[in-house]
Formats: sequence, structure tokens, C-alpha cells
Amino acid sequence: MTTREDHAAPVTGSVFRPGWLTEPVLDDLRARVCSGAGEPTPDVVALAPYDLLPTAPVPSSSVLDVTEAVSRGRVAQRSWAALPLARRCQVVLAFHDLLVERQDQVLDLIQWETGKSRFHAWQEIAQVATIARHYARRARRHLADNRVRGMVPLLTKVTEVRVPKGVVGIISPWNYPLYLGVGDVLPALLAGNAVVSKADPQTSLTMLWTHALLAEAGLPADVWQIVVGEGVPVGTALVDEADFVCFTGSTATGRIVAEQAGRRLVGASLELGGKNPLIVRADADVDKAVAGAVAAAYANTGQMCISIERIYVHESVYESFRDGFVAATAEQRIGQALDFSVELGPLISQRQLDAVTAHVEDAVAHGATVLTGGRARPDLGPLCFEPTVLEGVTPEMRVYAEETFGPVVELYPFRTDEEAIALANEGCYGLSASIWSRDTHEAARMAPQIRAGSVNINDGAAAAAGSIEAGMGGMGESGLGRRHGAEGIRKFTESQTVAIQRLIPLGAAPGKTESFVESTNKQLTLMRKIGVR
Repeated sequence: MTTREDHAAPVTGSVFRPGWLTEPVLDDLRARVCSGAGEPTPDVVALAPYDLLPTAPVPSSSVLDVTEAVSRGRVAQRSWAALPLARRCQVVLAFHDLLVERQDQVLDLIQWETGKSRFHAWQEIAQVATIARHYARRARRHLADNRVRGMVPLLTKVTEVRVPKGVVGIISPWNYPLYLGVGDVLPALLAGNAVVSKADPQTSLTMLWTHALLAEAGLPADVWQIVVGEGVPVGTALVDEADFVCFTGSTATGRIVAEQAGRRLVGASLELGGKNPLIVRADADVDKAVAGAVAAAYANTGQMCISIERIYVHESVYESFRDGFVAATAEQRIGQALDFSVELGPLISQRQLDAVTAHVEDAVAHGATVLTGGRARPDLGPLCFEPTVLEGVTPEMRVYAEETFGPVVELYPFRTDEEAIALANEGCYGLSASIWSRDTHEAARMAPQIRAGSVNINDGAAAAAGSIEAGMGGMGESGLGRRHGAEGIRKFTESQTVAIQRLIPLGAAPGKTESFVESTNKQLTLMRKIGVR
């Protein structure tokens, strides 16, 4: 176990509490929670995955707190949307600079609340900074007015404009508290909306720290507000109030959110579960495929929606890949460190540890073979679990089709590309996929045949997810809508058509209906002949 002297604050609770997180600083973060409007609610107390001791109590929100936050947001949104887009972009770029400058603080918080390795925590910094810069530089293009042809050429001027939704409700999970916590907030704000976020109780301090940073960057009060609490009742109340909903989480909960939003006829963007496949073709560079598969399978200890959980390997290179992948998996450094000395941290909670253990035990009980790993490591930390490779997994095993959301990977051989595609498309999910091949043209031909929102060629998952100009999201039961790219900001707007009619009114003049119909028919015939679209 690695500690730094400045992390050993003399306080009760977890000894991993960052030393800079003094009581005055913590009080400022707590004060940022929308709380206290309804009946008194107990504070939220999370356990640090490193030692299962309390982090720091945070006020919880009531249903009335959510209602009042949305009401304040509606007022603040009008002034915020009235600001020039350039001014809103300045705020986001200032936030970008502050985030990069003070990243050590939020790295400490992310690790303390999630247990992930420092490198995987840093990946959140890099992703959020990239999102901030991209949308601050490209928002004008993404939100630009679109001039289109009117009904009567030259006489009808028509423009499609983008107007904000109003108050956006964002519900984010614990596994990426910075990236998923603020990655949708930034484009929503730039589009002129106010935002109310529900922080996951496990990782609320990270979001509150980010809120303080955006306020310092110049974001006005009440434009972004945070409520804290469980999905029921706090998340439910937010979906009942918001003008648009962003949800990231399980498919089961996503169905509930979509149904609830649908009853209100408000839009929803959902990024849900995944059981993501990786295909190693016969011509693949096996060593590179091994390295890429390890990174894609075990990032954030497998607690990532786009983690690779199924690997299909051509039979001609199966043994070579298997041996290399097992060896590389066994070499992963597991543990608990507040520096960059470990590669895999613990799982987030006892519940998650139990779920991962149950998948492995069920697979073994039904005849699967553990090639490496397969057990908890309490000697390294209370929630540590070895990265695990399974062989001989069959459909009756839970791990075959269920998302594990942990460091567990299954290996399967295949004979033809067609078989690999069919195997990759098994199941209900369709979030991310990967193909490894020296023939990138053939891999690119295969990609559209795989049901997945993103297909990475000669990369596990990061190439698509990190390309912020391209959309990211799922097919099938992996979700609706996209984050990143143009859709990642336009989804927070309504398209409004503004039509200006000049000189003459449309329609028939009194007593001239028949002649109007005759002349219009001639125009339709002429436009068809000359190829007007």
C-alpha cells in the first residue's frame, strides 16, 4: 500500500483522505449541494474502496430540493442563454485551464472515492479537457443557423435555428465521476441551457469540486446545480422535472428513465450497458493485439461501459494470443496507491466484488477454466480482485451474456470472419467493438456488419471514445442518442424553423382558387423537369 505524507490527514474515517481537503474546503463543497428545502434527510456517507472507511458526509437532497433547483435553473437559464455564445465559450475555456492546472486535487478525490489507479483517474482529466476545448472551439459551427430553400424561391426566406431545451437533467454513475459527471454538462451549458445534475452518492465530492471550479471560471449561480441522493427518489424527481434527460447507467434503469421521459414527451439520451467483443483476425499482429486487449479489458478494473469482455481469436493464432494475453494479464500490478505505481485498483464496493466473484464461480461450476486470476485479493486491499481470463465459457454460464463490469474476460476461437461477426453480434447489447488485423481495409469492411455504436480497428476502445469530434453511443439495448461530436451538443437544443414571406402572400387570392391550382401544377411540372430538388 502506497501513501503520501500529504494524504495522511489527522481525521476520522478513511486515512486516504487528501490532506488539502480541510474542513473549510469540505464545508464549501457541501454547501454546493441543493439541500434542506423539504423534510430533513440524512447525510450521504460513502465508503472509500481502499479501506472501506467513510469518506466525508455530504448533505442529501429531497424531492422538493430537485423541484426548487429546476425552478431556479429556469430563471438563471434565460440570462445565461442571452449571453453571446463567445462569452459562454470563455467560461468553458477558463474551466479547461483551471482543470489542467489543479488536476492533482481532483485526481486525489477520484481515487479516494472510486479506488481506481491514478493513471485511469488521469484519463478522466484528459477526456474532460478535450471535451471542453472541442466544444468551446466548435460550438459556433455546431449550433450555427442553417439557411434552406423556401417554398417560393426568392420570395420565401427560411432558416433553421437552434434554441436551448431549457433545464437539462443529467444523471451520471460512479465509475467515471469527472468524465461522465461533467462531460455532458459542458456542451449542455454552451448550448444555452441550465443544468441540474444528480451526483452518485459514492462520488459526489468529485462533482462538487468540479462545480466549484466552473464557478471560479465564471459560471453564474444556479446555471449548474447539483443534487445528491439515490435514483429513487432523487433521480426520479429530476426526470419528472427536466426538459431533457441524459442518463448513463444500466440498461434496466435506462428503460425506466426512457419510459418516464416518454410519458412527459421530453427527450432522453441514454448510454447503457455493454458486453463488448474484440476480434483477432488470422493476420493480426498478435503482440499488438495482446497489448491492446489488456488495456481495453482492464482499464478502470473493468468497470467501464466500453470494456472488452469477450475476445474472439482466429483458430490459427488462438494459442499464441491466449498465451500472450494470459501472461500479460498475470503481470498486471494490482493494489492501492495514490501514485502511478499500480495498474489496477480495487473494485468500487463490496456489492461489485460479490457480483464479479459470482460470475467467475458460476462459470467454474459449469465447467469453465480459469487461465489466470479468478480470486479476490484481500491481502492487497479489501476490494481487490485479480484480472481474470476464462476459457471454455458456454451459453448456460451467466458470464456468457451478462455484463460483468469487472476485470473478467472470456476467450473463444473462431474459424471464419463470418463466424466472428455472428459471435460478436450475439446478445442484446451494441455499444463498442474492436477488430485487430493487418488488413485495415478488410477490417473496415467488417465493421458495419457488427452491431455496435463504435468499432475500433487495431485499438481496443480508446481510439473511438477519445475522438471527440465523432459521436459515441450504443445500438440495441446499449442506449439511445450520442455524446461527443455534433449530436453531443445539438441534442441539447430544439430545431426551430423561421420562415419569412416577402412581397406576396402564399395561397390563392379570393375568387382565384382554380387559377392558383392550375399555375401551381405547372410550377410543379417545371421543377420536376429541370431537376429542382
